[in-house]
Amino acid sequence: MPDADDVRRIALSLPETREKQRWGHPTFDVAGRMFVTVPDDQTSFAVRCPQLERDELILAEPDKFWVPRHEAGSNWVRARLAALEDADELRDILLDSWRQVAPPELHPG
Repeated sequence: MPDADDVRRIALSLPETREKQRWGHPTFDVAGRMFVTVPDDQTSFAVRCPQLERDELILAEPDKFWVPRHEAGSNWVRARLAALEDADELRDILLDSWRQVAPPELHPG
């Protein structure tokens, strides 16, 4: 099962990613825009996700994905680390979020 250390390791492996502390916990940015954060309890992480896709994810896998009430109007979704299949799935989720904010010239071929 992936953990918060895997989130950090994978996020920092993506081009030009920087770690920054916000709200007392780690967040990860590319080109000055945040694409992942790990809340205090470190059992989940939040990533960017267009609302339509987010709603579909939550309906398809409610044990894995959810949105706290205070983030309902945002383009973010949370994922439970314990519900992920493996580090490859974690990498896919983080890469998708990273691509949403990274300048096109940074995207891998």
